[in-house]
Amino acid sequence: MTESTNATSTPIPAGSLSGRTALVTGSSRGIGADTARYLAEAGANVVINYRNKAPRAEKLAGELRDLGVQTLVVGADLTDPASVQEMFDQVKDAFGGLDILVLNASGGMESGMAEDYALKLNRDAQVNVLEAALPLLGEGSRVVFVTSHQAHFIRTTPTMPEYEPVALSKRAGEDALRERIPGLSEIGVEFVVVSGDMIEGTITATLLERANPGAIAARREDAGKLYNVSEFAAEVAAAAFDPVPAGNTRLIGDVSSFVAE
Repeated sequence: MTESTNATSTPIPAGSLSGRTALVTGSSRGIGADTARYLAEAGANVVINYRNKAPRAEKLAGELRDLGVQTLVVGADLTDPASVQEMFDQVKDAFGGLDILVLNASGGMESGMAEDYALKLNRDAQVNVLEAALPLLGEGSRVVFVTSHQAHFIRTTPTMPEYEPVALSKRAGEDALRERIPGLSEIGVEFVVVSGDMIEGTITATLLERANPGAIAARREDAGKLYNVSEFAAEVAAAAFDPVPAGNTRLIGDVSSFVAE
């Protein structure tokens, strides 16, 4: 397990990922978009996945193509197995395989969703996306799962009630993915969990602030610093390249307020 306190604006040396292909779920905006940009800057061809932000995804694709890499934009509902399979069929047709899979997309605080939506997206969909990707992931490939300290440490450290259902579902997803580490290792696929504190400027932080005014400021004061979107995305991108840390876990920022299991 590693802990990082300072993100870098150039997380991966230029050219280090040339000839490799990366797919980032939920990459039309926010952390996913910046992660995709960092991977492209390192030379990777990038698959941009979105659910309902096609214009943003296409705009990002144009920016990444200007860097000299190939991009594929694929809309997919990650909670729909058929949609997920169609996405990977397109990846296979375009690139033949996949070297980096970043499981970034998550949710559960959206209004108007079914009661079990958080678990369906944050656990079931994550596992299904990995399973669907496996035929394309060769030896030396890397899977990165993005989570939060509030979810990673939920068994030992309570979080605010508004976020608890999401935290529990994301921890369930992390656990389900970790169960697959031995099988992944057998075929040469590496796995890393990246856990960060609340991230300034994300939709989740905005929804939490709306539900619990002052929550972000209070957490910032406790932690001393909260990462912004681009800073955290740099750490996620680095996790796709750096050596796999002990415990398959990369902790970003202060964790002194959280109790380890």
